[in-house]
Amino acid sequence: MIFQALGRSAFGAACALLFLSGCAGEAPPPPPPPEVEVVQIRAQPVPNVIELPGRVQAVRTAEVRARVDGIVQRRLYEEGTDIGAGQGLFAIDPRELRASLSAMQATLARAQANASNAQQDVDRYRGLVEQQAISQQEYDSAVARLRTAQADVAQARAQVESARLTLSYTTVRAPIAGRAGRAQVTEGALVSAAAGTLLTTVEQIDRVFVNFGQSSSELLALRRSMASGQLSIESLGQVQVELELEDGTTYGIMGHIDFLDLAIDEGTGTAALRAEFPNPGRLLLPGQFVRARIRAGTRADGILVPQRAVRVGETGGSVMVVGANNVAEVRQVRLGELIGSAWIIRDGLRPGDRVIVNGLQKVQAGQPVRIAAPSGRRRAAAPAATPAAAR
Repeated sequence: MIFQALGRSAFGAACALLFLSGCAGEAPPPPPPPEVEVVQIRAQPVPNVIELPGRVQAVRTAEVRARVDGIVQRRLYEEGTDIGAGQGLFAIDPRELRASLSAMQATLARAQANASNAQQDVDRYRGLVEQQAISQQEYDSAVARLRTAQADVAQARAQVESARLTLSYTTVRAPIAGRAGRAQVTEGALVSAAAGTLLTTVEQIDRVFVNFGQSSSELLALRRSMASGQLSIESLGQVQVELELEDGTTYGIMGHIDFLDLAIDEGTGTAALRAEFPNPGRLLLPGQFVRARIRAGTRADGILVPQRAVRVGETGGSVMVVGANNVAEVRQVRLGELIGSAWIIRDGLRPGDRVIVNGLQKVQAGQPVRIAAPSGRRRAAAPAATPAAAR
C-alpha cells in the first residue's frame, strides 16, 4: 500500500511539472500599438518670411572736416549731445585770414579809385571829341581804360567775398542737425584744408537704416516663385520688416524695405537691401548687429505644423510621420517662422503626409502605431453609448 501511495504521488508530481512546463512555453501576447493623433498636411497660404543678418546705419551722417588751415582754439560743443544745423562746433585761429581779408579790401578800394578816375576821363573826353578837340582814338583808349578798371573792381570784389567766406570757415559749424560725436582734435591742433582733417561726426538717428544682403541664388529662387505665381509680393515700399536685437528681444516697431540693389556684389555674391525704421527711443545705434525678418509676401503652397509636433534639437527640427502600414518614422524638417502655435515648414514635408501631434511619448521609430479617431467623431459617438449603459 505504501508503494502504491508513493507511485500515485510521484505520478501527480510529474503531471504537475508537465502542466507548468506547458504553461511556461506559451509567449505572452504583444502589447497593442500605441494610439496617436495625427494631422494630415495640406498646402495653404502662409507668410513668406526671410531672415537675414544686418547692421544699423544712421539715416544721415556728416563728417565735419576742416576747410581752412590753422590752429584749433577751442571746442564749442559738448560731445555726445544733440546739436542744431549751423551750430558752431570748433573755433580756428582767424587772425591770418582776417589780415588776408583786409588786404583784399584794400585792393578793392584801389581798383574802385582807378575806375572812378577812368570814368572821369571818359566823361571829359566825350565833350572834347564832339568838338573835335581830341581824336577819336584818344577817346576810345579812355573807354578801354574804364572797362579795364571796372573789371579790376569786379575781380577785387570777388576776392574780398572769397576772403570773407574763407574767414567764416574759421568757425566750424554743423552741416546738419543730429547727435554730435567725439571730437577728433583738441585745442592747439593744426588742421589742414588740403588734407581735410576730420574734426567730428554728426549723425541723425531719429530714423535709421538697416543694411543686409541676400544671396544671388536665394534672390533667383524668389524671382522664380514670383513668376510662377507661388509667391505674391506687394510693392517694395509695402514689404514690412521686423527686427530681432542681439539679446533675442524683438524691436517693437515695424520698418519697411526702401531700397533693393539690382546688381550683385562680385566679392560677396549678394544683392544689397535696405530697410528704414523709426527710432524714437534711439534704441537702435549705428553699427549695431540685428536680424531682420522680411515679410516678403505670401506663399500659396505653404505648410504649417502644430508646434507640439515638432522636436527642435541641435541639428534642427524633426517630426514623427506615420508612413506605410502605419509605421512611425522620423522626418527631418527645415523650420521657418513660428506663427502663433504653428511652425512654417520650409522643407521635409509634402501635402498628404500624416504627422503625429499627440501620443509622441509612446512612439518609437520603426514601430507600428494605431491612429485614433478625430476628437470630433469621439464626441459624436459618446451620446450613442449612454443609453446602452443605462440598459
